[in-house]
Amino acid sequence: MADARRKVLLAPVTVTPSKPLTPSHLKGLLWADVMYRATKAYAEVTYRYSHTTYHRTEQTSGFWEFLDRVRPGADYAALSESDVGELYVRYRAEGHAPTAGALRPYAEAIENDGFVHPAGARVLRLWAGHYERLGLHDPGLLAHQPPGFGLEEMIEDLLATGLGLDQRDVGGPVYLDATRYGLPLRQIVTADGRPNYVACALRELLPLAPRYDEIVLLYDRELDPDYRALERVLSLKGPTVHRVPIGRVPIGGKISSARRGGWGDHTVEALLRSFADAADPAAVRLAMRLYFIASLGPGQQDSFRRDLLGRYLVRAEGLLSRAAEAPEVGPEALSALLRGHRRGHIHTYVDPYRLTSSLLGRRGPAVGRSLLATVSP
Repeated sequence: MADARRKVLLAPVTVTPSKPLTPSHLKGLLWADVMYRATKAYAEVTYRYSHTTYHRTEQTSGFWEFLDRVRPGADYAALSESDVGELYVRYRAEGHAPTAGALRPYAEAIENDGFVHPAGARVLRLWAGHYERLGLHDPGLLAHQPPGFGLEEMIEDLLATGLGLDQRDVGGPVYLDATRYGLPLRQIVTADGRPNYVACALRELLPLAPRYDEIVLLYDRELDPDYRALERVLSLKGPTVHRVPIGRVPIGGKISSARRGGWGDHTVEALLRSFADAADPAAVRLAMRLYFIASLGPGQQDSFRRDLLGRYLVRAEGLLSRAAEAPEVGPEALSALLRGHRRGHIHTYVDPYRLTSSLLGRRGPAVGRSLLATVSP
């Protein structure tokens, strides 16, 4: 029972509230949700997912500055995620980089007052509804969750451990410097003080790291170089750090960034709408996990198929029906079963792919309600 005392920090990459959730976003969110639910059956797990931390990135605050510049006083209360997303596509297409002076009021309002732009707040409220329908653990979508370090505190911490290079006194940027570990220099703060998402992640995770035995980083495969650097820096604070890269979901054989738009009816909102008439919401939640985790797996080879998701709804209904007749297992037996789906003895966390795939291989009554509840509430 040694793992029962293990403290695990689960830190998925945060999706910025500037566009609709797509199948790629949903895959990552479901992956993190199953990992959290299953691992907390025998370990102390903290799910850290703070939008507040990343509002200062240019990706978010720059978009807010754009909205206030081109649509002053606009009302966003009735817009859909796709409506906001189309505005975000316009912002990216504009190619106008906001100045530090233009972003400063937003940075100060975010830091001092917990400011969230009405467009971002609208998207987050819509996402909260999606989370509820999908049975996703809500880590605080609408909460003010500032990082433990201020920007200067984070830079000072890096410098103290020999992992920072601050050239602002000569008009240069701030770098994360892990070159002694064979990793390239990574700019994290511009010369005029604008942090990127790596700097924001460090503000959040550096002060948390010493409190945990293990940290699990879930992220988009395209971010692998940055997460290798984060793994190295955070491991120096004491915990074992695990990287779990997740591939995106191609649409029609192509993977494209949401910043370019083109999501059409391939949004989480549209998917949920297509299942609105399903008899059992629990079956929809389970089918989503079976398809996006067990079927698509950690890679990104297979394109999204709505028809295949429909077939998993039928399989989910069958699993739930059999589980209702199966004898329940006790907490210790459930814990032992879940531990069997770890990636190895050095990993405390449950591998969502192994766990959900095991459900598809079971035809008898062994899958009880308590096991399914660790996958889908």
